[in-house]
Order: sequence, then structure tokens, then C-alpha cells
Amino acid sequence: MKKVLLITMMLICGMTFAMAQKKAEIKFDKLTHNFGKFSEKDPIVTCTFAFQNIGETPLVINQAIASCGCTVPEYTKKPIQPGEKGEITVTYNGTGKFPGHFKKSITVRTNGVTEMTRLYIEGDMEEAK
Repeated sequence: MKKVLLITMMLICGMTFAMAQKKAEIKFDKLTHNFGKFSEKDPIVTCTFAFQNIGETPLVINQAIASCGCTVPEYTKKPIQPGEKGEITVTYNGTGKFPGHFKKSITVRTNGVTEMTRLYIEGDMEEAK
């Protein structure tokens, strides 16, 4: 009986400690970017996703992975302090790709309350004439 009571108390203390810790929290200005129409002659387009740490501890982006090799995300490597802003720059390279509509995703993993966020880029690459 004493063991059960001791284990229960330890679990309650552990849960209380885990819940009491303040975490970082990422907030993006937008989650989707549409490049619109662009020519196959100039197939490389870039956009920026701005975000802010609205949490109470430093925010660290652990990784940003694109769904395709034609899409390359670059992100702030240093911890983002509470209240500060950062950016993720995404470049789409349509060289050698078929003209038409595309939609790609970028998975962002952080140490924040929301551990995973998906960003999307899309557009229409028109055939060169």
C-alpha cells in the first residue's frame, strides 16, 4: 500500500513539474504561399515565411524538411528568444519539371508547444514559348 501511494505521489509531482514548465510557441504570419503564374524560362522562385516566438522560453527549429528535392528551405539556426522573430526562406526550382500546377509542403519541427507545423507552397509554371 505504501509503495502504491509513493508511486502515485511521484507521478503527480512529475506531472505537475512537466506542466509547470513554460514552453516556446511558434506563430507564423501565413502557412501557405502561392507564387501564381511564372515562366518555365525563369523556373526558380523564392518566398519567405515569417514567424514569431510567442512563448516564454527560447524557440529552436530542429529541422525544416521539404516534400521534394526541388524545394529547399533555409531557416534561422540560432534560438529565437521570446518575442523575437525569425524567417524560413523556401526556394522552388522548377528546372527540368513539367509545366503546370505544383503544391509542395515543408515540415517544420520545433521545441515549442506545437512541435510540428506544415507550410505549403504552390504555383503554376507556364510552358516557355
